[in-house]
Amino acid sequence: MKLISIITPVFNEQENVEVFYQEVLLAMEKLPYTFEIIFVDDGSNDATPAILDRLVKKDSRVRAILLARNFGHQVALTCGLDYALGDAVITMDGDMQHPPELLPALLSKWEEGFEVVQTVRLRTEGISWFKSFTSGLFYKLINSISKVQVQDGGSDFRLLDKKVVESFRLFKERARFIRGMISAIGYRQVEVEFAAPKRFAGQSKFSLSKMLHFALDGITAYSKLPLRFAFYIGVILGAISIFLTIHVIYIKLFTQQAVPGWATIAATTLLFGGLQLVGLGIIGEYVGRIFEEVKQRPLYLVRDELIHRNPNDGK
Repeated sequence: MKLISIITPVFNEQENVEVFYQEVLLAMEKLPYTFEIIFVDDGSNDATPAILDRLVKKDSRVRAILLARNFGHQVALTCGLDYALGDAVITMDGDMQHPPELLPALLSKWEEGFEVVQTVRLRTEGISWFKSFTSGLFYKLINSISKVQVQDGGSDFRLLDKKVVESFRLFKERARFIRGMISAIGYRQVEVEFAAPKRFAGQSKFSLSKMLHFALDGITAYSKLPLRFAFYIGVILGAISIFLTIHVIYIKLFTQQAVPGWATIAATTLLFGGLQLVGLGIIGEYVGRIFEEVKQRPLYLVRDELIHRNPNDGK
């Protein structure tokens, strides 16, 4: 019988973990598969690890990986994919916004021969207009500047065949943008649409700063256009400065209108200085990412692995 691994990163989700577990059981126990649920605790400081420990002791199909600290959602997903043993692996969040009742649909597409089954959010209940607007803007931006196309509304709720997971493990970059990585990895891919419900409980841990960092990871990981953009702006402004210099020389030599132009000088100095700083900032962002990559530090550290142990073991 085929084994299905369900990977769920959690961070301070004490109100959601048990509900998620029960809903996954309802969806999976009706299907002709064996399955494992792998929770990856991303450095929670609430009761989440204790709840996971209780679930592991109760159910041999549950495993829990406790990371040494908070490494971020994308790294936690990567950790789960590294530990998964299934013939197919499903990644999903544990806040119930990735509905477990959709699991049979993903597995049905897999049985049809698709190796990547990607879910696409048509809408998200309770989401603010700002988050919806900025999310759409991000996808339009990254798809316009990158050769890799990322599905608008795509989520980290997806099914991956075992061979895709093995290919994914070859990617070693530190700045993880898994949606782009899966789009770039190839294989036979299909989409399944869904409407994301509200979180069952608690608040989203994806703050504005994390959203911006996530967006920056995606842009810098799959596009060199910002570097070229800085170069093009430099060329254009360099040409403008040449014409401005010619104009100044003309005024000085052939007219009587040459007066101390402190305002013009100050304005142009600030303009060019600011643009140079923008260019240096873009270059610095890429150089910083190179610096992080060459250090070759571990992507994550595991504090403990919780697995079910038979009470009779060791007797």
